[in-house]
Amino acid sequence: MFLSRDMYGSTSCHKASESGQVENLEKLRLAKELQLKPEELKYEVFLFRDKHGNTSWHKAAESGQVEILEILWIGLKNCG
Repeated sequence: MFLSRDMYGSTSCHKASESGQVENLEKLRLAKELQLKPEELKYEVFLFRDKHGNTSWHKAAESGQVEILEILWIGLKNCG
């Protein structure tokens, strides 16, 4: 469910990052931490690219979502 993709290859993490849904992004991060090893979390959630080559970071930056970028940074930093 968390890593399912739409027709553009975007995940729920991409969508939450793009639209500034801080609470949803936090829930996704916490849920994935319980299911994945840190290295898997890093690549499957924080650095995964959609069909256009965009990561959640790109989506947040393009949309001016500074708080989302901070959450992504903290999450990635915690992955080791």
